[in-house]
Amino acid sequence: MAHSHSHTSSHLPEDNNARRLLYAFGVTAGFMLVEVVGGFLSGSLALLADAGHMLTDTAALLFALLAVQFSRRPPTIRHTFGWLRLTTLAAFVNAIALVVITILIVWEAIERFRTPRPVEGGMMMAIAVAGLLANILSFWLLHHGSEEKNLNVRAAALHVLGDLLGSVGAIIAALIIIWTGWTPADPILSILVSLLVLRSAWRLLKDSVNELLEGAPVSLDIAELKRRMCREIPEVRNVHHVHVWMVGEKPVMTLHVQVIPPHRSRCLVGSDPTLPDGSLSD
Repeated sequence: MAHSHSHTSSHLPEDNNARRLLYAFGVTAGFMLVEVVGGFLSGSLALLADAGHMLTDTAALLFALLAVQFSRRPPTIRHTFGWLRLTTLAAFVNAIALVVITILIVWEAIERFRTPRPVEGGMMMAIAVAGLLANILSFWLLHHGSEEKNLNVRAAALHVLGDLLGSVGAIIAALIIIWTGWTPADPILSILVSLLVLRSAWRLLKDSVNELLEGAPVSLDIAELKRRMCREIPEVRNVHHVHVWMVGEKPVMTLHVQVIPPHRSRCLVGSDPTLPDGSLSD
């Protein structure tokens, strides 16, 4: 039996991810304190909900930074693929945290319907607008460029997206309160924003669970991959036992290839540069 292996690595994407995560962490942590104070002073649930998202985001961004650092550790005898899956685990934990915080916000909003509280619309508006600008900056830092392919950065971006939507909701609620004095607008918009965030968090949860369970990438058609190998590589007679999964951002594949005599599998190395990194055996 012959085997071939192909591996490539670079710290440039990880460095870029870490730098963007660090910048977003600074912006989010700083403005979280502003929204906590402003939320209590104005009595706005929308601001407090956004501050709650930011509190979760601060921890999520810190966790994401640690995950990026750990993913750089070299493989060991016991962890032969290295630590890249830590980023997927971080995305999973972040998604769970986002679901939990969203449920808590909805619960508090329901309580506000039962026991309405006064809200200072002017202060709420000023803080919400400043929060929107801070969240736009953080989201751009995390979402801009190729980093969107990294589940860990995507998890952090979704947290910040929740804050961004929360700021928009707070602005709308503040305008309604200023113009009409109708305070139930505050919990209503908090619930609407929470539902939007919950939808995105659920998608992230499914993607991270798929990677943790070593599911094949959704974008990869394994049947078509086998047909292509048999059609485009003359030495290949049959392809079977194909297993594809992700380790961090890297696709990994193992498969059995039946070659046409007198060829051997070693001659197939590099035959198809579009294949994921992995091992080839006959």
